[in-house]
Amino acid sequence: MDPKLTAWLIVIFGYLLPLAHVMLSPRGGRWRPPPGSGCPLGPRVGWIVLVLLLGPVGWFMFWRSRKRTGT
Repeated sequence: MDPKLTAWLIVIFGYLLPLAHVMLSPRGGRWRPPPGSGCPLGPRVGWIVLVLLLGPVGWFMFWRSRKRTGT
């Protein structure tokens, strides 16, 4: 397999698709922080940062946390 194609597949499947899933998921949380919170970031923004930093591991953490709260 071509190394350039392999690199693009890693970027697309390892970062872009998980990032899109976190951004578009209705269970991702609010964009804004809860009232009275000391943190300037909302839950969804926090998950986006985790996916950007950790890639597939961050997406797996998001997937597992959303799965537990839904049942």
